[in-house]
Amino acid sequence: MQWADRVGRRLKLRDLHILLVVVQRGSMAKAAAELAISQPAVSKAIADMEHTLGLRLLDRGRSGIGPTAYGRALVQRGITIFDELKQGVEELEFLADPTRGKLNIGSTESIAAGLLPAAIQRFSAQYPRVRLNVMQAVISPLHYRELRERSIDLLLGRIPASFAEEDLQADILFDDQVLVVAGQRSQRARARRVEVTDLADAPWILPSAETLPGSLAADLFRGEGMEMPAAPITTLSIHLCCQLTASGRFVTVLPTSILGFNGANLALKVLPIRLPVQPRPVGVVTLKNRIAGPVARVLVDCVRAVAKQGMKLARNSA
Repeated sequence: MQWADRVGRRLKLRDLHILLVVVQRGSMAKAAAELAISQPAVSKAIADMEHTLGLRLLDRGRSGIGPTAYGRALVQRGITIFDELKQGVEELEFLADPTRGKLNIGSTESIAAGLLPAAIQRFSAQYPRVRLNVMQAVISPLHYRELRERSIDLLLGRIPASFAEEDLQADILFDDQVLVVAGQRSQRARARRVEVTDLADAPWILPSAETLPGSLAADLFRGEGMEMPAAPITTLSIHLCCQLTASGRFVTVLPTSILGFNGANLALKVLPIRLPVQPRPVGVVTLKNRIAGPVARVLVDCVRAVAKQGMKLARNSA
Protein backbone atom coordinates (compact mmCIF):
# COMPACT_ATOMS: atom_id res chain seq x y z
CA MET A 1 0.00 0.00 0.00
CA GLN A 2 1.12 3.51 -0.76
CA TRP A 3 1.69 5.87 2.20
CA ALA A 4 -1.32 8.00 1.22
CA ASP A 5 -3.61 4.96 1.24
CA ARG A 6 -2.23 3.32 4.39
CA VAL A 7 -1.61 6.32 6.60
CA GLY A 8 -2.13 9.67 4.93
CA ARG A 9 -5.90 9.29 4.59
CA ARG A 10 -6.45 7.32 7.79
CA LEU A 11 -4.18 8.87 10.43
CA LYS A 12 -6.00 11.82 11.94
CA LEU A 13 -4.49 14.77 13.82
CA ARG A 14 -7.20 14.34 16.44
CA ASP A 15 -6.08 10.76 17.13
CA LEU A 16 -2.42 11.83 17.30
CA HIS A 17 -3.35 14.54 19.79
CA ILE A 18 -5.19 11.96 21.90
CA LEU A 19 -2.06 9.76 21.92
CA LEU A 20 0.08 12.69 23.10
CA VAL A 21 -2.28 13.46 25.97
CA VAL A 22 -2.49 9.79 27.02
CA VAL A 23 1.31 9.56 27.16
CA GLN A 24 1.59 12.87 29.03
CA ARG A 25 -1.01 11.85 31.62
CA GLY A 26 -0.12 8.15 31.80
CA SER A 27 -3.79 7.19 31.85
CA MET A 28 -6.64 6.93 29.37
CA ALA A 29 -9.11 8.03 32.03
CA LYS A 30 -7.11 11.17 32.81
CA ALA A 31 -6.66 11.88 29.11
CA ALA A 32 -10.40 11.48 28.53
CA ALA A 33 -11.16 13.92 31.36
CA GLU A 34 -8.71 16.50 30.02
CA LEU A 35 -10.00 16.19 26.46
CA ALA A 36 -13.65 16.15 27.60
CA ILE A 37 -14.42 12.95 25.71
CA SER A 38 -15.35 9.44 26.84
CA GLN A 39 -12.74 6.84 27.78
CA PRO A 40 -14.05 4.43 25.09
CA ALA A 41 -13.45 7.19 22.51
CA VAL A 42 -9.85 7.47 23.69
CA SER A 43 -9.38 3.69 23.54
CA LYS A 44 -10.87 3.54 20.03
CA ALA A 45 -8.62 6.34 18.76
CA ILE A 46 -5.51 4.54 20.02
CA ALA A 47 -6.71 1.19 18.65
CA ASP A 48 -7.40 2.76 15.23
CA MET A 49 -3.89 4.23 15.12
CA GLU A 50 -2.31 0.91 16.09
CA HIS A 51 -4.35 -0.87 13.41
CA THR A 52 -3.40 1.72 10.77
CA LEU A 53 0.31 1.53 11.60
CA GLY A 54 0.38 -2.17 12.38
CA LEU A 55 2.34 -1.46 15.56
CA ARG A 56 1.64 -1.43 19.30
CA LEU A 57 1.97 2.12 20.62
CA LEU A 58 1.14 1.75 24.34
CA ASP A 59 1.91 -0.70 27.13
CA ARG A 60 0.25 -1.05 30.51
CA GLY A 61 2.53 -1.11 33.56
CA ARG A 62 2.25 -0.90 37.33
CA SER A 63 2.59 2.87 37.22
CA GLY A 64 0.07 3.30 34.40
CA ILE A 65 0.14 3.46 30.63
CA GLY A 66 3.44 4.20 28.89
CA PRO A 67 4.58 4.36 25.27
CA THR A 68 6.38 1.53 23.52
CA ALA A 69 9.49 2.36 21.48
CA TYR A 70 7.16 2.92 18.52
CA GLY A 71 4.88 5.09 20.62
CA ARG A 72 7.78 7.23 21.87
CA ALA A 73 9.01 7.81 18.33
CA LEU A 74 5.54 8.84 17.14
CA VAL A 75 5.00 11.10 20.16
CA GLN A 76 8.28 12.91 19.48
CA ARG A 77 7.25 13.53 15.89
CA GLY A 78 3.77 14.48 17.03
CA ILE A 79 5.13 17.17 19.36
CA THR A 80 6.98 18.67 16.39
CA ILE A 81 3.91 18.47 14.15
CA PHE A 82 1.63 20.30 16.59
CA ASP A 83 4.33 22.82 17.43
CA GLU A 84 4.81 23.68 13.76
CA LEU A 85 1.04 24.02 13.31
CA LYS A 86 0.88 26.31 16.34
CA GLN A 87 3.80 28.34 14.98
CA GLY A 88 2.08 28.59 11.62
CA VAL A 89 -1.21 29.82 13.10
CA GLU A 90 0.63 32.37 15.25
CA GLU A 91 2.56 33.61 12.23
CA LEU A 92 -0.68 34.07 10.28
CA GLU A 93 -2.17 35.98 13.22
CA PHE A 94 0.89 38.22 13.41
CA LEU A 95 0.83 38.88 9.66
CA ALA A 96 -2.87 39.73 9.87
CA ASP A 97 -2.33 41.97 12.89
CA PRO A 98 1.33 42.76 13.76
CA THR A 99 0.29 44.28 17.07
CA ARG A 100 -0.69 40.88 18.44
CA GLY A 101 1.18 37.68 19.21
CA LYS A 102 2.85 35.69 21.98
CA LEU A 103 6.42 34.64 22.76
CA ASN A 104 7.78 32.36 25.49
CA ILE A 105 11.30 33.39 26.56
CA GLY A 106 13.76 31.56 28.77
CA SER A 107 16.33 33.83 30.41
CA THR A 108 19.20 33.37 32.82
CA GLU A 109 19.19 35.52 35.93
CA SER A 110 22.05 37.75 34.79
CA ILE A 111 20.34 38.56 31.47
CA ALA A 112 17.02 39.21 33.24
CA ALA A 113 18.86 41.65 35.52
CA GLY A 114 20.34 43.72 32.72
CA LEU A 115 19.92 43.16 29.00
CA LEU A 116 16.40 41.70 28.86
CA PRO A 117 14.49 44.59 30.52
CA ALA A 118 16.08 47.05 28.08
CA ALA A 119 15.21 44.81 25.12
CA ILE A 120 11.62 44.34 26.32
CA GLN A 121 11.13 48.07 26.74
CA ARG A 122 12.26 48.64 23.17
CA PHE A 123 10.13 45.77 21.86
CA SER A 124 6.99 46.71 23.81
CA ALA A 125 7.16 50.30 22.61
CA GLN A 126 6.69 48.95 19.06
CA TYR A 127 4.39 46.02 19.87
CA PRO A 128 2.53 46.89 23.09
CA ARG A 129 -0.11 44.15 22.70
CA VAL A 130 2.25 41.24 22.05
CA ARG A 131 2.37 38.98 25.12
CA LEU A 132 5.79 38.01 26.43
CA ASN A 133 6.07 35.17 28.92
CA VAL A 134 9.52 35.15 30.58
CA MET A 135 10.72 32.11 32.53
CA GLN A 136 13.95 31.89 34.52
CA ALA A 137 16.37 29.28 33.22
CA VAL A 138 19.86 27.97 33.85
CA ILE A 139 21.97 27.24 30.78
CA SER A 140 23.62 23.84 30.99
CA PRO A 141 23.26 20.54 29.15
CA LEU A 142 20.74 19.51 31.82
CA HIS A 143 18.57 22.59 31.38
CA TYR A 144 17.60 22.64 27.69
CA ARG A 145 14.49 20.57 28.31
CA GLU A 146 12.12 23.52 27.89
CA LEU A 147 13.53 24.24 24.44
CA ARG A 148 13.35 20.61 23.36
CA GLU A 149 9.79 20.29 24.64
CA ARG A 150 8.95 23.59 22.90
CA SER A 151 7.57 25.20 26.04
CA ILE A 152 9.86 28.17 25.31
CA ASP A 153 10.70 29.66 21.91
CA LEU A 154 14.21 30.85 22.69
CA LEU A 155 16.71 30.96 25.53
CA LEU A 156 18.88 33.99 26.36
CA GLY A 157 21.99 33.69 28.48
CA ARG A 158 25.69 33.06 28.76
CA ILE A 159 26.58 29.94 26.81
CA PRO A 160 29.56 27.60 27.07
CA ALA A 161 32.44 28.61 24.79
CA SER A 162 32.37 25.09 23.30
CA PHE A 163 28.66 24.65 22.55
CA ALA A 164 28.08 21.11 21.32
CA GLU A 165 24.34 20.40 21.42
CA GLU A 166 23.59 18.78 18.05
CA ASP A 167 19.91 19.69 17.98
CA LEU A 168 20.33 23.26 19.22
CA GLN A 169 21.73 26.42 17.68
CA ALA A 170 23.53 29.16 19.63
CA ASP A 171 23.89 32.62 18.03
CA ILE A 172 26.37 34.79 19.93
CA LEU A 173 25.25 38.36 20.71
CA PHE A 174 28.29 39.72 22.56
CA ASP A 175 31.12 38.77 24.89
CA ASP A 176 30.24 39.52 28.52
CA GLN A 177 33.41 39.92 30.56
CA VAL A 178 33.16 40.05 34.36
CA LEU A 179 34.19 42.86 36.69
CA VAL A 180 35.05 42.85 40.38
CA VAL A 181 32.70 45.20 42.24
CA ALA A 182 32.14 46.51 45.76
CA GLY A 183 29.64 48.86 47.40
CA GLN A 184 30.08 52.52 46.45
CA ARG A 185 30.51 53.53 50.09
CA SER A 186 32.93 50.78 51.02
CA GLN A 187 36.57 51.39 51.80
CA ARG A 188 37.57 49.14 48.91
CA ALA A 189 35.75 51.41 46.47
CA ARG A 190 38.15 54.26 47.36
CA ALA A 191 41.27 52.30 46.46
CA ARG A 192 43.14 53.61 43.42
CA ARG A 193 44.85 50.33 42.72
CA VAL A 194 44.04 46.82 43.83
CA GLU A 195 44.80 43.28 42.70
CA VAL A 196 42.63 40.19 42.98
CA THR A 197 45.22 38.69 45.31
CA ASP A 198 44.67 41.62 47.70
CA LEU A 199 41.09 40.38 48.12
CA ALA A 200 41.92 36.76 48.90
CA ASP A 201 40.56 37.08 52.44
CA ALA A 202 37.67 39.40 51.56
CA PRO A 203 34.08 38.24 52.15
CA TRP A 204 33.13 37.21 48.60
CA ILE A 205 29.73 36.45 47.16
CA LEU A 206 30.21 33.90 44.38
CA PRO A 207 28.15 31.48 42.30
CA SER A 208 28.20 27.83 43.28
CA ALA A 209 31.18 25.96 41.85
CA GLU A 210 29.07 23.34 40.02
CA THR A 211 27.29 25.95 37.88
CA LEU A 212 28.53 27.53 34.65
CA PRO A 213 29.02 30.97 36.31
CA GLY A 214 30.83 29.22 39.16
CA SER A 215 33.22 27.39 36.83
CA LEU A 216 33.97 30.67 35.03
CA ALA A 217 34.65 32.39 38.37
CA ALA A 218 37.03 29.57 39.31
CA ASP A 219 38.86 30.02 35.99
CA LEU A 220 39.24 33.71 36.76
CA PHE A 221 40.92 33.08 40.11
CA ARG A 222 43.11 30.33 38.69
CA GLY A 223 44.27 32.80 36.04
CA GLU A 224 45.56 34.93 38.92
CA GLY A 225 47.33 31.97 40.52
CA MET A 226 44.69 31.65 43.26
CA GLU A 227 42.27 29.04 44.44
CA MET A 228 38.62 30.10 44.43
CA PRO A 229 38.02 31.91 47.76
CA ALA A 230 35.91 30.21 50.40
CA ALA A 231 32.97 32.56 49.95
CA PRO A 232 30.67 32.93 52.97
CA ILE A 233 27.76 33.29 50.52
CA THR A 234 27.18 31.39 47.28
CA THR A 235 24.17 32.21 45.14
CA LEU A 236 22.94 32.53 41.56
CA SER A 237 20.56 35.32 42.60
CA ILE A 238 21.78 38.56 41.02
CA HIS A 239 19.31 40.55 43.12
CA LEU A 240 20.67 39.10 46.37
CA CYS A 241 24.25 39.52 45.21
CA CYS A 242 23.77 43.20 44.28
CA GLN A 243 21.87 44.07 47.45
CA LEU A 244 24.44 42.52 49.76
CA THR A 245 27.41 43.96 47.87
CA ALA A 246 25.87 47.44 47.92
CA SER A 247 25.87 47.25 51.73
CA GLY A 248 29.65 47.72 51.60
CA ARG A 249 30.72 44.55 53.35
CA PHE A 250 31.07 42.12 50.45
CA VAL A 251 32.85 41.96 47.09
CA THR A 252 31.67 40.02 44.07
CA VAL A 253 32.07 39.52 40.34
CA LEU A 254 29.33 40.64 37.96
CA PRO A 255 28.93 40.50 34.18
CA THR A 256 29.68 43.79 32.44
CA SER A 257 26.19 43.79 30.90
CA ILE A 258 24.46 44.13 34.29
CA LEU A 259 26.38 47.31 35.03
CA GLY A 260 25.89 48.58 31.49
CA PHE A 261 22.11 48.15 31.47
CA ASN A 262 21.30 48.55 35.17
CA GLY A 263 24.34 50.27 36.67
CA ALA A 264 22.53 53.53 37.37
CA ASN A 265 20.16 51.71 39.74
CA LEU A 266 22.88 49.87 41.68
CA ALA A 267 25.01 51.37 44.45
CA LEU A 268 28.09 49.52 43.19
CA LYS A 269 31.61 50.52 42.18
CA VAL A 270 33.83 48.68 39.73
CA LEU A 271 37.19 48.06 41.38
CA PRO A 272 40.30 49.00 39.34
CA ILE A 273 41.41 45.42 38.75
CA ARG A 274 42.73 44.24 35.40
CA LEU A 275 41.41 40.75 34.75
CA PRO A 276 42.55 38.37 32.02
CA VAL A 277 40.31 38.40 28.98
CA GLN A 278 38.27 35.21 28.78
CA PRO A 279 35.62 34.13 26.26
CA ARG A 280 32.27 34.68 27.96
CA PRO A 281 29.74 34.66 25.11
CA VAL A 282 26.11 35.59 25.60
CA GLY A 283 23.76 34.26 22.99
CA VAL A 284 20.32 33.16 21.85
CA VAL A 285 19.77 29.40 21.92
CA THR A 286 17.04 27.91 19.71
CA LEU A 287 16.06 24.55 18.27
CA LYS A 288 18.10 23.98 15.13
CA ASN A 289 15.28 22.75 12.87
CA ARG A 290 12.51 24.97 14.21
CA ILE A 291 11.59 27.94 12.04
CA ALA A 292 11.54 31.07 14.19
CA GLY A 293 8.27 32.98 14.12
CA PRO A 294 8.09 36.70 13.29
CA VAL A 295 7.66 37.73 16.95
CA ALA A 296 10.84 35.87 17.91
CA ARG A 297 12.77 37.45 15.05
CA VAL A 298 11.68 40.95 16.03
CA LEU A 299 12.58 40.41 19.69
CA VAL A 300 16.04 39.07 18.78
CA ASP A 301 16.58 42.17 16.61
CA CYS A 302 15.71 44.32 19.64
CA VAL A 303 18.10 42.31 21.83
CA ARG A 304 20.92 42.82 19.33
CA ALA A 305 20.27 46.56 19.09
CA VAL A 306 20.19 47.23 22.82
CA ALA A 307 23.13 44.88 23.44
CA LYS A 308 25.32 46.92 21.11
CA GLN A 309 24.32 50.18 22.81
CA GLY A 310 24.47 48.90 26.39
CA MET A 311 27.82 47.18 26.10
CA LYS A 312 29.35 50.38 24.71
CA LEU A 313 28.13 52.26 27.79
CA ALA A 314 29.43 49.48 30.06
CA ARG A 315 32.91 49.61 28.57
CA ASN A 316 33.02 53.37 28.97
CA SER A 317 31.93 53.21 32.63
CA ALA A 318 34.39 50.43 33.47
